[in-house]
Formats: sequence, C-alpha cells, structure tokens
Amino acid sequence: MRFQLLFFIVSFFFSQSAYAQVTEQTDPLRPSQPDTTKAARDTTVTAADTAKQVKPEDTPIFRYRLTADGTATSGNVNRILLQVASAVDYELSRQFKLSTTPSFVYGRQNAVLNEREFFADFRTTFRHEERLYYLAFGSAERSNLRKILLRYTIAGGLGYKLINRKRAYLSLTNVILWENTDFQERSDVDVWRNSARLFGQYTFGQDRWTLSHTIFYQPALGQPNLRWNGSVTLQVKVTNALSLRSTLFNTYESVVAPGRQRNDLRWTAGVAYEKK
Repeated sequence: MRFQLLFFIVSFFFSQSAYAQVTEQTDPLRPSQPDTTKAARDTTVTAADTAKQVKPEDTPIFRYRLTADGTATSGNVNRILLQVASAVDYELSRQFKLSTTPSFVYGRQNAVLNEREFFADFRTTFRHEERLYYLAFGSAERSNLRKILLRYTIAGGLGYKLINRKRAYLSLTNVILWENTDFQERSDVDVWRNSARLFGQYTFGQDRWTLSHTIFYQPALGQPNLRWNGSVTLQVKVTNALSLRSTLFNTYESVVAPGRQRNDLRWTAGVAYEKK
C-alpha cells in the first residue's frame, strides 16, 4: 500500500512538471559524518583507535551524487524534458576539499527547442571540517531559455556551519562574486555581486527521508541588478544508494534578454544515486 501511494505521488509530480526551465546550481553534498558503527561493535577499541579508523589524516575521501529528472507528454502538447545533475566531493585532507556540481537540461515542446541549459563549476574549500571555512570557485553557464550565450563567474569568501549534527545540517556562505554575461539579444552585463547562500539538509524516519533546501540571494554592487533562486527537495530511500525525489525550484533575474520573463518556476520528480 505504501509503495502504491509513493508511486502515485511520483507519477503526479511528473505530470505536473512546470513549463519553464532554468539551469540551477544543484544542492552540494553536505560534509561527511564519521562512521562510528564499526567502532561501536568492538568495545575494546580505544578512542584514539576509533579516530584513526574513522578518517585517517591523509586518506582522501571521494563522494558523489547523480540525479535524473524528466517528463514526457503527447497529445495537444508534445513535450520532452530531461534534467541531469550531479555533485562531486573529493576531500584531499582535513584542510582541502574539491567540489563540482555540473548540470544539463534539455527540453522540447511541439517540436521547438525550448531548453538547452548547461552549468559547470569548480570549487575549492579550505578548512572544510571546521565550523568556519573558506571557499573559492568559478563557474560557466549557457542558457537557451534565457538567451544567454555564456555567463561565467569567479568568487571567493567564507562559510559558517550554523548546525552540524548527524540528522540536521545548516550552513551560511557569503562571497564576493564577479560575473560577466554575454546575452544573445542585448548588450553584455559585467557586474560585481554579493552572493549569500543558505543550505540545509535534514533526515528523519530512521534516515529514510531527506529534506534539503538551497537559497541564493545575489544583489549587484552599485547597480539595480538582482538575482535570487531557491529550491526544496524531498527524497525517500529505495536502497542505501538509490532514492526517489521531488524538487520545487524557483529563480528570478531582474535583468533579462528582451522577451524573456524574469521569474521561472518548476516542479519535477526523478531519482538520485548517491555513494559516500
């Protein structure tokens, strides 16, 4: 009965996918938590031994998540939408971590190409295991939906972990960001921004359910140009690595190409594969 209800919910989400699509920066992987289950089973292991077993100082840790969402309809409206996104963390040491969250979106409606969105970034984090940490990154983006030939950014700043528990994580980052956008149908935009991000992830139901959210607020410095976006994702585990998920995502840009709307909203469902 539970499986039938879950199948109905997922099917409903697919049928209600929004007709607008934008490239998003996907939710990052939250910092890994030490796995103390092995040490707990062996009561003869000392605290020092446990620390070594949990995470040796010089042992790199590689984690990744791959998600796929989409929908297909035929009849009065023929529509195909496919979105693939990923998040990768490579922890070189307790001090340095490399990350990337690339995504790709492809969508056609009534034989017309609407969406062909691409986003790629590369991020480095210093002192990522501390409550206060530092980060620098660059990104590149193309958007057929918003008529952006190329947008690239370079940024640097700091982050702070407001909550860092096994089943609850909340962090706030703030960076100074330089952005250059080459629009297809208007003059280029070159701007400095202050970019704040609030990211949270919470698990419940014996870690079977996961709720995560990401909110970006990016006002320009010295000119009227505002960007913000936010997403909320609910996941339910099918296996230890595979989950079903649904995401509500909204984005807003005050400066857009002629004929483009400033706000886009969508609701999608799909699957996620994650290994830690």
